[in-house]
Amino acid sequence: MSSYKLKSNSALAKRLKPLSKKGKIKHWSSHTSHLAYNKSTKQKRHLRKSALLDPSDWKRLKKMVMIG
Repeated sequence: MSSYKLKSNSALAKRLKPLSKKGKIKHWSSHTSHLAYNKSTKQKRHLRKSALLDPSDWKRLKKMVMIG
């Protein structure tokens, strides 16, 4: 038995939002933090919204962040 604690992926945990009412995982969009002047207004507006994580990624992501 190992004697050390497994760490969660904190970079990934920072990008996630709380679970939705139905238990789905919400996340922020990427490509928003810098070089905004190269992006169109329409692209920046759409990146402001959060999105739901694809169900095929749930198992891998929950293991990385230790959600459930």
